[in-house]
Amino acid sequence: MLIRARGLAKRFGAAVAVAGIDFDLHRGEAFGFLGPNGAGKSSTMRMIGCVSPPSSGELSILGLDPVADGPAIRARLGVVPQEDTLDVELTVKENLVIYGRYFGLPRQVIEERAARLLEFVQLTDRAEDQVEPLSGGMKRRLTIARSLINEPEILLLDEPTTGLDPQARHAVWDRLYRLKQQGVTLVLTTHYMDEAEQLCDRLVVMDRGTFAAEGSPRELIARYSTPEVLELRFDPAEHEQAAEKIAQLPAERLEVLADRILVYTRDGDAALAAVRGLGLEPVTSLVRRSTLEDVFLRLTGRHLED
Repeated sequence: MLIRARGLAKRFGAAVAVAGIDFDLHRGEAFGFLGPNGAGKSSTMRMIGCVSPPSSGELSILGLDPVADGPAIRARLGVVPQEDTLDVELTVKENLVIYGRYFGLPRQVIEERAARLLEFVQLTDRAEDQVEPLSGGMKRRLTIARSLINEPEILLLDEPTTGLDPQARHAVWDRLYRLKQQGVTLVLTTHYMDEAEQLCDRLVVMDRGTFAAEGSPRELIARYSTPEVLELRFDPAEHEQAAEKIAQLPAERLEVLADRILVYTRDGDAALAAVRGLGLEPVTSLVRRSTLEDVFLRLTGRHLED
């Protein structure tokens, strides 16, 4: 077991960021903390990264105590922070080389690893370029490459694709998926449910410093949602009346949001036919599969982006 936490808590004065959580992390898995901003994800990652001591509870990382053995643990971790901290005055390659020296690695080892990592993140042709002109996605991939220079046993990723466009996000996902295939243990925080579904073998849904649920993405969706969701939008003047009528249907669950109505069902097309059978005609309708967003809405009554 690489990480073990029991009753782990973090407080800032009277404010409780993490309220006594339990979790285990096993070698070779991708483990995610999913939740909105302010849920306690980053505070948990800072404790795991040995840069913020726990306020109470037990935390063991690689069999060591993060308070007493912080430097020894950090030497075996890779960290991709929420904000890129690249040195824009250095070239792409120099960012890796200088970082490698922090770990006391021999120059030849650093050179070999830097070349291999730049190839891995598809930045070999930009090795001698300055960092500043790189796109956001390239900077993110370079930050990931830098975090791997010491060949860490655990890679911590805090919101790894926040602010990236869809194409850049998928490029980062591909690199992280390849790392997982190579046996690197990943711990990530995200508020993107599709990112969690793509990358995580197991995850916890965090809300207000506690765990609302834990399991694989597929397990959580099966446990807390339905196979399909029917999304309906009506004219704002008809929204409330339509919701009252739809509530009469035998759906497993109904969520009435400000701009749409969600009907949780096993058969979305049949549910749409039943809605039209009530004499209602939505402005738009969409039948989709359930996602972790639906799980979070079920557990907390809120959206992940709230």
